[in-house]
Amino acid sequence: MSRQFAGEAPDEAAALLEADGPLAARIPGYVARESQRRMAAAVEHAVRKRGRLVVEAGTGTGKTLAYLVPLLASGAQAVISTASKTLQEQLYFRDLPLVRDALEVPARVALLKGRANYLCLHRLGLSEGGLRDRSAQARLARVREWAGRTPTGDIAEVPELSEDDPLWPAVTSTADNCLGSTCPEFGDCFVYRARRRAQEAEVLVVNHHLLFADLALREDGVGEVLPGTDAIVLDEAHQVPEIASRFFGLSLSSRQLSELGRDTLAEQTAGTGDMPELAERSRTLEMRVRQMRLALGEGPLRAPWAALRDTPEVAGRLDQLARDLELLGEALEPLVDRGQGLESCHRRCLDLRERLRLMRQPEPEDSVQWMQAARTAFSLHMTPLDVAPHLQRAMASRPGAWIFTSATLAVGGGFSHIRARVGLGEDADELLLESPFDFPGRALMYVPEGLPDPGNRDYARAVASAALPVLRASGGSAFFLFTSHRALREAARLLADELDFPLLVQGEAPRSELVRRFRAAGDAVLLGSASFWEGVDVRGPALRLVIIDRLPFAAPDDPVLRARLDALRRAGRNPFRDYQLPSAVIALKQGVGRLIRDESDQGVVMLCDPRLYSRSYGRVFRDSLPPMPVTRDAGEVAAFYRRRRGDAGDARSEDA
Repeated sequence: MSRQFAGEAPDEAAALLEADGPLAARIPGYVARESQRRMAAAVEHAVRKRGRLVVEAGTGTGKTLAYLVPLLASGAQAVISTASKTLQEQLYFRDLPLVRDALEVPARVALLKGRANYLCLHRLGLSEGGLRDRSAQARLARVREWAGRTPTGDIAEVPELSEDDPLWPAVTSTADNCLGSTCPEFGDCFVYRARRRAQEAEVLVVNHHLLFADLALREDGVGEVLPGTDAIVLDEAHQVPEIASRFFGLSLSSRQLSELGRDTLAEQTAGTGDMPELAERSRTLEMRVRQMRLALGEGPLRAPWAALRDTPEVAGRLDQLARDLELLGEALEPLVDRGQGLESCHRRCLDLRERLRLMRQPEPEDSVQWMQAARTAFSLHMTPLDVAPHLQRAMASRPGAWIFTSATLAVGGGFSHIRARVGLGEDADELLLESPFDFPGRALMYVPEGLPDPGNRDYARAVASAALPVLRASGGSAFFLFTSHRALREAARLLADELDFPLLVQGEAPRSELVRRFRAAGDAVLLGSASFWEGVDVRGPALRLVIIDRLPFAAPDDPVLRARLDALRRAGRNPFRDYQLPSAVIALKQGVGRLIRDESDQGVVMLCDPRLYSRSYGRVFRDSLPPMPVTRDAGEVAAFYRRRRGDAGDARSEDA
C-alpha cells in the first residue's frame, strides 16, 4: 500500500510560498495557496529522502512553483521533464528565472531539446546545391544566413520557417545520421554545445521524449546524455507510460530508409565518383521503400504487423528490401575509411538491416508488433506491452528522488492505475490536491437526457442538435471536443449552416493558429479532436463552454491496445476495469480541464454521453471530475449564462 503524504517533512519550502514570502514580493497579485504549500513540503521530503512521490495537483494549485521552490532552495541537482517543447520553454524562460531571482540562488540552469531541434552544420553543407526547388533554395539561404550568427542553433529562432517545414530534416541530424565526435564540424556543433551546458547545469529542463530516449540508451549500455541527478521531476506525468513505450521498443520507418539512400547518394556525389554502383544501389533502395508503401495498402493504416507481414506481396517486398540493404552495405564496406559520412552510412545500413530482421521474426511474448502507414510513408514498430519493468530499471539506475505530477493522475480518488503503469513500488508517497478554483460556484456540468447510445448511427446528429441551443445560450466561445476525426467532420458539416459564430475546424490550420484565431474572435466555436483535449490554455471569456461528444475510450481496434488487453486477460485481470476505464477517466479529466484555467473563469461542461448515468462505471467518471453542480435540463444551462451575463453587467456598472 502506498503512503498518503501527511506533511511530516520540514516546511522550509512551504514557508517560502507564504503570503509574506519572497515569491509574493515578485509576483503581482500573488495568492498563497495551502495546496501549493502542501505539495512543496511533499517534494522537499522526497528530495531529502531520495524517495518516490506521485502528486495530482488540480488546475490552479501552482504545481510548477511547488516543485521549483524546494528544488532550488535545496541546491539539488535536478532534471525537470515536461510533455512538450512549449512547456520546456515556459519553464526555462519564465518560471525558473522568476524562482531563482526570488530566492536569490545562483543555480546554473540549462535547456536541452532533442537533436532534431538544432541545426547540423555538416548536413547544411551537404544540402548546398542539392535543392532544385526555388522556394526551398530561398529558405535554405535564410537558414544559412541565420547559421552565421545564432549562438544556439535552435531552429525555434527562425519563426519564418514552421517546425514542420520539409527543409529542417535536411539540415538537422538524427541519432541515425549524426557523425558524433568524428564529424568535421564537431568543434562548432550546436548539439554538442547544448549537451555540454546540460552536463554543467544544476537544474536541467528537458522533455519526456528526450528523457526516455536517454534512459533507453542507458538500459542498452550505450551511454547517456543527461547528467547524474539528485531528483527527477516528471511534469504532465499522465503522458509518461505512452511516451516511454516508444523508446523502450524498436521501430523502422520509411523515412530512416529513404534518408539512408539520400545521404549515401550525397556522400557519393561529394567524393566517391569512382563507385557508380553506390549511387545505383542508393536509388534502388529509395525505389524499394516506395514499393513497400504501396504493398501495405491504401489510406491511413494502423494495424497488427504479423497478418500483413506474411502476405505474399508484402513478404516479397520485404525480401527485396532486405537484399537491397545487404547490397548497399556491401558497396559501402570498402569505403568506410574514405570519410566519416560513408562510415556512418555503413553503420546505419547494418542497423536498419538488423531492425528489419527483428521485424520479420515472430512477435515476442512481452511485445506487440504493429505498423502504421500514411499517404506516402510507413513505420514498423515493436512496442513493450508493459513499460513498468523498464521504468523500474531506469529509476534503479538513477537512485535520486523521482517525482511524478500532473493535474490528472488519480482515478476515483486513487493512484493505483498510474503507479502500476510507471512501476512505482509500495514505498511511493502519494498526494491528491483538488483545484483551489471555485468549481461549485463558477461551473456547471450538463448531461442532456434523451440522447441515443453512442453506438447508434444517428448519435452524431443527435449530439449536434443537443449542442445547438447550448452554443446559442453561451454566445459561442466553445470548444467542441471529439474522440474521432470522423465524428468531428460530421459535426462540422451539421453545424456549418446553423451557427452565427465563427466555426474553426481542426485540420484547416495548424493548432497554434486555430487557438490564436479562437482567442481573437471572442465568440468562436472550435471543433477539435485528440490534440485539443490537453495542452491548450485559453483563459477568460473567450472560452465559456466545453462540449465533449462521448467518453474517450480508446479505439478497441488499435493493435497496441488490443495486445495489452489480451495480455491482461491472460494474466487473469479485468482489462476494462484495470486499463480501459482508468485511461478514459484520465483523458476525460484532461478535456474537462480546458474550461476553468483561472480564478475568474466560468462556464459549462456539456458531457453528451448517456453512459455517464446508464452504465455502472459512469459513477467512476463522475467521481473523478472536479466538484460542480450537475443538471440534465437545458433550461438550467440557459439560466446559468443569463445569470453570469447579469453578474458581469452589474460588475461593469459598479466599476463605472
